[in-house]
Amino acid sequence: MSVAAPDACAVPDSPASDCPICPRLSAFRQANQEKFPSFHNAPVRSFGPLDARLLIVGLAPGLKGANQTGRPFTGDYAGDLLYATLKKYGFASGNYDKRPDDGLDLQDCRITNAVRCVPPENKPATQEIKECLTFLTSELTTLPNLKVLVALGGIAHGAALSALGLRKSHCKFAHQAVHELPNGLLLVDSYHCSRYNTNTGRLTEEMFEAVFKTVRSRIDAGG
Repeated sequence: MSVAAPDACAVPDSPASDCPICPRLSAFRQANQEKFPSFHNAPVRSFGPLDARLLIVGLAPGLKGANQTGRPFTGDYAGDLLYATLKKYGFASGNYDKRPDDGLDLQDCRITNAVRCVPPENKPATQEIKECLTFLTSELTTLPNLKVLVALGGIAHGAALSALGLRKSHCKFAHQAVHELPNGLLLVDSYHCSRYNTNTGRLTEEMFEAVFKTVRSRIDAGG
């Protein structure tokens, strides 16, 4: 995978705050602006340093999570579990307080979403995922030290493969699976850390931590 040198690394392309590419998502943002005028209500930019070796790919902003705060996984339960786990395995420091100015820092880790705008019912359409691929592709080709991708859920898994120019059939999604990709990257899968998944028992705290224990060991071992 060809990447820019660290000193030439520019911020990856991001959608404009009033991005019109996906009409349904644009209309939903406008409706939320009227209903929740204090919310971010715009595409959510990635969070974390550009020299990170780990990139976490989520699905999309939550309505009262990242869509409210403007920072990925900030403001809802998914962030509670994600950031506590990242702190435990040395990928974050500081206090997570569900707001973008809480002082939380990511270390050697960056977080993005397959779809940058909040979708109705947390379900982006296939075409909306495709339209947002250009931003995920930019993210992947701009991070100079990238070694490991963590895909939170099947949609993030498929989007990551597509952004890398690979077929979705290249490797199947499975919780805690580790896929060695042709470009030298590792793709590690996890069920999404949503409240629904944890409430139903599909994902436990121990299962989620096991994913990042694997990631930590692979990064410390040089990938």
